[in-house]
Amino acid sequence: MPGSEMASELVPVPPAGELSTGVRDPRDLWPEHARKLYAHLVDLYGEGDVLPPLAGAWIANQRSDNTRRAYARGFRVFEEFAREHGTHPMAVKFALADAFRLWLEQTPTWVRVKGGARNEMVRSGPPYSDASRANALSAASSFFSYWDKVSDAGVKNPFDAVQRPVMDPDYSPTPGYTEAEWATLVATARDHHRIAAYRKRAYALLLMLYTLALRIDSLLNARVEDLGEDQGHRVLHLEKMKGGGRRKKPIPPVAWNALQDYLDGRTTGWLFCTSSGAQLDEPAVWRLCAALARRAGLPVRGPHGAKGDGITHALAKPNARPDKVQSWADHKDSRTTQRYNARKQLLDDSPGYGLGADLAGALAPEAD
Repeated sequence: MPGSEMASELVPVPPAGELSTGVRDPRDLWPEHARKLYAHLVDLYGEGDVLPPLAGAWIANQRSDNTRRAYARGFRVFEEFAREHGTHPMAVKFALADAFRLWLEQTPTWVRVKGGARNEMVRSGPPYSDASRANALSAASSFFSYWDKVSDAGVKNPFDAVQRPVMDPDYSPTPGYTEAEWATLVATARDHHRIAAYRKRAYALLLMLYTLALRIDSLLNARVEDLGEDQGHRVLHLEKMKGGGRRKKPIPPVAWNALQDYLDGRTTGWLFCTSSGAQLDEPAVWRLCAALARRAGLPVRGPHGAKGDGITHALAKPNARPDKVQSWADHKDSRTTQRYNARKQLLDDSPGYGLGADLAGALAPEAD
């Protein structure tokens, strides 16, 4: 055909012997968590096994970095279970998939050995939480669903009939902070961080999380180049949001001033970085939040509670507009936003307070 002849003239096909010369491995384009899971599985099963490239491609196919990280973590738990039971993960059938559900409910989690060798772990922690069990089961099911989509023969998902933990959307194990407690935490970061050189970074990071209603992964993936201005507002352009969306978030003056003080004229690189300029990671922020909470005399928790507290406090403001709070919090469904109100009301409106007060009065010793 003329079109084919023209294409062959324009793009000459190299000889077969030269085809691989200088060709880049497509896996080099995979996101970090896909590459890490692939390497982990290659160490266990070898490069000739189909599992490592299939699992890596599945993780790379997920839309957000948060989902990739969670699924990769959950799949490792499933893979370990299958291997311990003498079965290749891709050969798991319903009976073993359902046994995995029961195993998650009963098996102790891995914890570091105090005083042990580097990275020495032992299964002596509490069983997997409802959220961790749900994640591991969802990850395994998602893997089989992806395999079914890319397979020419079709694959039966052994997790289709496996029951998942019942997750109450109105319950959160993370303790909430009041506005006064948040002020205490932020002041502790600014003035009393154990390492004075890190105080400006800690102060700016907490203010950005709280006043922009940000997930920690979104903030840590932001770069200085993502800062800008729009219609008189200082803004942060976010590319890696949950679900893969993009947003432009206005930065309040208190957070902007703290951020500029921390950046100290820096115009490139990760927005929040280590002293060497590397990307700050979530474990480091978890350790930071826990250390600051202990120093401030507050319940210890990680950075994920910042967004929830911000939403709860914003909804409690006089004349608060739930629709505006929903948009600010990047919630697609208004019910997600209202759950933060519901969780607080379940505590504030407990009839137990009235019963307790009456009982305390009845139990009080009579005045002489």
